[in-house]
Amino acid sequence: MGSADSKLNFRKAVIQLTTKTQPVEATDDAFWDQFWADTATSVQDVFALVPAAEIRAVREESPSNLATLCYKAVEKLVQGAESGCHSEKERQIVLNCSRLLTRVLPYIFEDPDWRGFFWSTVPGAGRGGGEDDDENARPLAESLLLAIADLLFCPDFTVQSHRRSTVDSAEDIHSLDSCEYIWEAGVGFAHSPQPSYIHDMNRMELLKLLLTCFSEAMYLPPAPDSGNTNPWVQFFCSAENRHALPLFTSLLNTVCAYDPVGYGIPYNHLIFSDYREPLVEEAAQVLIVTLDHDSATSTSPTVDGTTTGTAMDDADPPGPENLFVNYLSRIHREEDFQFILKGIARLLSNPLVQTYLPNSTKKIQFHQELLVLFWKLCDFNKKFLFFVLKSSDVLDILVPILYFLNDARADQSRVGLMHIGVFILLLLSGERNFGVRLNKPYSVRVPMDIPVFTGTHADLLIVVFHKIITSGHQRLQPLFDCLLTIVVNVSPYLKSLSMVAANKLLHLLEAFSTTWFLFSAAQNHHLVFFLLEVFNNIIQYQFDGNSNLVYAIIRKRSVFHQLANLPTDLPAIHKALQRRRRAPEPLSRTGSQEGASMEGSRPAAPAEPGTLKTSLVATPGIDKLTEKSQVSEDGTLRSLESAPQQNSAEGSPAAESHSFSGTRSPAGVREQRRLSNASASGQWNPTSEWVLSWKSKLPLQTIMRLLQVLVPQVEKICIDKGLTDESEILRFLQHGTLVGLLPVPHPILIRKYQANSGTAMWFRTYMWGVIYLRNVDPPVWYDTDVKLFEIQRV
Repeated sequence: MGSADSKLNFRKAVIQLTTKTQPVEATDDAFWDQFWADTATSVQDVFALVPAAEIRAVREESPSNLATLCYKAVEKLVQGAESGCHSEKERQIVLNCSRLLTRVLPYIFEDPDWRGFFWSTVPGAGRGGGEDDDENARPLAESLLLAIADLLFCPDFTVQSHRRSTVDSAEDIHSLDSCEYIWEAGVGFAHSPQPSYIHDMNRMELLKLLLTCFSEAMYLPPAPDSGNTNPWVQFFCSAENRHALPLFTSLLNTVCAYDPVGYGIPYNHLIFSDYREPLVEEAAQVLIVTLDHDSATSTSPTVDGTTTGTAMDDADPPGPENLFVNYLSRIHREEDFQFILKGIARLLSNPLVQTYLPNSTKKIQFHQELLVLFWKLCDFNKKFLFFVLKSSDVLDILVPILYFLNDARADQSRVGLMHIGVFILLLLSGERNFGVRLNKPYSVRVPMDIPVFTGTHADLLIVVFHKIITSGHQRLQPLFDCLLTIVVNVSPYLKSLSMVAANKLLHLLEAFSTTWFLFSAAQNHHLVFFLLEVFNNIIQYQFDGNSNLVYAIIRKRSVFHQLANLPTDLPAIHKALQRRRRAPEPLSRTGSQEGASMEGSRPAAPAEPGTLKTSLVATPGIDKLTEKSQVSEDGTLRSLESAPQQNSAEGSPAAESHSFSGTRSPAGVREQRRLSNASASGQWNPTSEWVLSWKSKLPLQTIMRLLQVLVPQVEKICIDKGLTDESEILRFLQHGTLVGLLPVPHPILIRKYQANSGTAMWFRTYMWGVIYLRNVDPPVWYDTDVKLFEIQRV
C-alpha cells in the first residue's frame, strides 16, 4: 500500500505545482519535500506522473516555481554528495531528485529563453547567509555536475565501501581517493570489485541524469563551422572535476570488460538475468558524448599521444582541455590496448554469434555506440590504431562491420550505421597493414546473405561491397565513392583474389561503364576511375597470385575496349541517354553469378513500417574526406599536394568528387546521382568537351598492354587444345609473367581519411540520434522539440 500512497502524494504535489500561479517560496520545505522526501517511485513512475504538458505549463505560467524546483532538487543532490549518503533516506532523496531532473531538463533545454538558467547563479545559493556568498556561488550547472561526479563514487551507494566499521564520518567523502574505487578492472586498474546489483542501478540513474545534462546539444541546430563545445561536457571533463580520471576509467573498463554471454556459458542468460547490460549501455553513451571533440579544429593528439605544441610539459595547451579526450589519447600500454580491443571485438561479434546459435547469448543492442567508441579510439590515439593493425585482431573488428553493413543495406532507418561502418573501414584502409591483413584466409563462416566463396578476408570485403552497391537502397549511393576508395587503398596488397570476388569487381565495372550511367550525372565517371585504379594496382604489384582476376579481365575485355572507344559526339551522348533502361537502377543482378548464399543467412530486410529514424547532416565529398598520399619505396607515406593540372574542369577522378557534398534535403542524403531523372529534368547536360576532358585521362594503358600480350596466347591454347576448360587457362596464367612487358609501375596512391569539421558534425548528429532512439525506457527526449536532427517515420 505504501508505494501506491507515495505515488498518490507525489502526483498531488505535481498537481499543486502546476495549479499554483503564485511563486512558492524556496524556504517552504513542507511543500518542496513532497517531491522527494518519502516517495518510492521508479524513474518510469516519475515519467508517468509528470506529464510533458504539465511541465510546459509550469514553464510558461509559473516559471519561478519551475526554477525553484530545479534549484531545490540540485541542492538536495549537493547535500547528498556532501554528506556521503549514509542513510537509506538520503539515498532515496538523491535518486528521486535525479529522476525528477532527468524528466524536467529536456523541457528547459527546448526553450531558448531558459537556456542560460543553469549557467546562472541562484540568489542566496550560498548557504552561509553571508553577504559575500553570492560572489563565489557556482552556476547551478556546475554544482549539479560536481554533485553527480561525487555521488558516482559514494561508498555503499554507488561503490563498495572499503571500510568495515560503521562509524564512517562525513569527512571521508572529501578525503576519499576515488581512484581506489574504479568500478571495474581493466585499463590502469587491476582490482575487480564485487558486482552489486544495487550499485549498478544507482550508477545507471545518475549516468542517465548526466547524459540528460549533456543533451542540451540536441536542442541546437547543426552548425558545422562553429566548433561548438558543449558547456556541460566541457566543464565535466575539465580539471574542476576531481573524479575525471577515475570516472573515465570506470566507464571505459565497464564497457570493455562486459561479457554478455553470461560468464562464458551459452544459454546462461536464460537462467540468470543480466543486470549489467543497462549500465554498460549507459556508460558507452556517456563515454562517446564526453569524447565529442572536433579533432580537425583543435590541437589533436599526435602520433606519440602527446598534444601538438606541448610535449606533455606544464604549459597549458591552447583551446578547451577535455581530460577524457586527453586520457584516451595517452593510453599506451600494450595490455591496455589488448583489453580494449578484445572487449570491443567481443561485443561487436555478439550479434553474429547470435545468428549462428540462436538465443545462445544475450543479444546486445548497443553496437552503434561501440562503433563510435572504436572510431574515437582510432581517431584520438594513433598508437591504438597501429596496435589494432599490428596483428590479425583487426579482422575481429572487420568481420562484424561487414556483417552489419550487409545486414543493414536494405533498411533506410539504418543509413547512419552504414556510414559509420564505411568511415571506420576508410580510416583503416589508409594504413598499409590493413591491406596486408586482408590476405588472411576467411574460414569462420558467419551466416551472411552473400555468395559462398573460398578465399580471404579481402574477398569477403569485395563481395559485401558489391552486394551493398547492387542491392542496397537508393540512399546509399553517396557511399559508393567511399566503398571504392577503400578497395583502391587495399588493392596493392591483395595477393590472390578468388574468382567470385574478381567477377564481382568486373560486374561493377560493367555496370558503371555503360554509356547511359556515365553520361547521366557529372560524377559517375569517378567510379570507373577508381575501379581501373584497383585493376592497375593489382596487375602492377600483385600479378603473380592473381590469375583469377587476370582471367576475369580477359573474359570481359570488351568492357575495356568499349571504354577506350567511348563515343564523345553529342548525338551519341543523347542516344545513350535516350536508351535509358525502364528500371532506373543500372546495377541488375544479371551478369553477376549469384551462387548459393551462406548457410543460415537471411536476406537483408527493409525497416519495419513505423520505425523512427533521425536525419543526418551531409557527409563531405570523398575529396574532403581524404587526402592523397604516395607510398615511397621504403613504405613511408608522403602527402601529395593537388597537382595544378588536376584543378581543370573535370580533372582527375578524386580531385573534385563532390558526389556527396552540396546542399541536402533534411532526409540527410539526397540522391545526388539521381539515376532516373538527372538528364530528363534538364539539371545535367553532358557535353562533348566534358566527356573528352576525362576520357583522355582513363588509365587504360596497363590493362590494354596486358590484353595485347595475353589474349592471343590464351586464344592459341583454346584452339590448340580445343579447350573450354577454365582450369587449364588459369594454370597457364598462373605461370605466366609480364615482366618487362607492362608500363613502369605507377607509384601507389593512398587516399587517407582526414578529419574535418564536416565529419565532426556528422558524428555529432549521428551519435545523438542513436542516443535519442535508444533511450525509450524511460523516453527521456521523446516528443520534445529537438533541433539537431529531424525524427521521421519510415
